[in-house]
Amino acid sequence: MPSASPRAGAGFRPELIVALVLSVCAPPSSGTAAVARMLGFDATIPLAVTLLSMALAPVTVPLIAAGFADLALDPLALATRLALLVGAAGALALLLRRQAAARLVQHARIIDALVLASLLLFAIATMAGVRAQIEAQPVAAFTCVGLAFACNLALQLCGALLTPGNLAARLTSGLILGNRNVGLVWSAMGAAVSPMTALFFAATQFPIYMTPRLIEMLVRRERKENASP
Repeated sequence: MPSASPRAGAGFRPELIVALVLSVCAPPSSGTAAVARMLGFDATIPLAVTLLSMALAPVTVPLIAAGFADLALDPLALATRLALLVGAAGALALLLRRQAAARLVQHARIIDALVLASLLLFAIATMAGVRAQIEAQPVAAFTCVGLAFACNLALQLCGALLTPGNLAARLTSGLILGNRNVGLVWSAMGAAVSPMTALFFAATQFPIYMTPRLIEMLVRRERKENASP
């Protein structure tokens, strides 16, 4: 079971530091490319980065998590579970591409909608028992939500500021950095996830679904400014 040193984390509970580190180590959200396309951005880069990060996750996530913030966990066990999850998903994707590539391209919009719907179902599932935790530990719950938003927005801001190019390119980089696939790490950890870690993982779903609306507003504002004489 993962644990953290009591001295880690600027006063935050050790389980919360574990959750924060693991969420940042996770690859980009699997729905990032779909969100980018629905916002009118080029989805090529988000898709490529997500696939590469997913492929490397069995190596990068355990190494970074084990070596950061004094986290103590079994890297080999985590790597094995991640490899099984990523490998199974990759094999299924390759099979679908081989057997129905033309249909996948033809129905790209429908597939994007299905991807986002599956993410929504995951978000709903993560909320099971959250209400009871909020009622039992309201301060901890609001801390998790606040930290999830702060982490997501900080990563998105870094991506936007450090990426050259137009606003669309910078916001796309922000999406890639900010929205993390904590569900992959969560699934790989299984019963080793503590209640506080699970609560933070659930809280990360809020900014993933709310920040695209903010991005859409920024894009509309820029387009209006460019269209005005």
